[in-house]
Amino acid sequence: MSEYVACDGLQVALAGGVLRLVLDRPEKRNALTDDIVGALTECISLAGRDEAVRAVLLTGNGDHFCSGFDIVARNQEGGPRPRVGSIQRRVPALAHRLVPLVATVQTPVVAVARGWVAGIGLHLVLAADFAVVAEDARLWEPFAERGFTPDSGATWLLPRRIGEMRAREVLLLGRALSGLEAADWGMVHAAVPGDDLDAAGDALVQRLAQGPTVTLGLTKWLLHVGASSPFDRQLEHEAFALELSSRSEDFREGLAAFTEKRPTRFSGR
Repeated sequence: MSEYVACDGLQVALAGGVLRLVLDRPEKRNALTDDIVGALTECISLAGRDEAVRAVLLTGNGDHFCSGFDIVARNQEGGPRPRVGSIQRRVPALAHRLVPLVATVQTPVVAVARGWVAGIGLHLVLAADFAVVAEDARLWEPFAERGFTPDSGATWLLPRRIGEMRAREVLLLGRALSGLEAADWGMVHAAVPGDDLDAAGDALVQRLAQGPTVTLGLTKWLLHVGASSPFDRQLEHEAFALELSSRSEDFREGLAAFTEKRPTRFSGR
């Protein structure tokens, strides 16, 4: 596969089947830029096609996961005022590509977050297959307080994760949740003490990386399309996925391990 490319503000490393993507602007609470969003999109897209990648870990350097998009820096760049429609033209190619990709790529994605988890940072956490956060993390939607409307999937993801009324509380009233509250609401997979966060995230991503990769990817696809499929169409989807997964090497390994009464040793193929 092509080489994974980092950029200013994003560390990228691939080892042991895990692609580690680390937001690296700690002085800005890891606020995203266009370049970081573009690099994340390219890395995750490539991971979905790269047989060397069996899981993706997304985290942040320093005390915070991500405080959202760095709109202050963008509006201080100077130069002529952009023509009308610049946001509508730019967002579909950046944030509105990245978040759906995290939700749909057939590679498990684990987000590990501490400190501020806001705006698009929160949406990346919501789109991940699993999110482990520090108990004292702060999960927040800043849009109403800043006077503009949500983007990058907030109004689609939040109602599906926590229900419509709680989504209204978060988006319209701007309620910030602690990591513990977010776990209690079902917004994230788990909240753990800050000192245990990295170990908990690593254990989870390693478990996924050692799993039946084809099966996990197809199951993720089934869960996603099932949210908008009629029952009969979803049964067709399940039959299709079953046909593919039953042809994998990992399926044969699962049967052999069961017969031989031993742990599985999945290869991800």
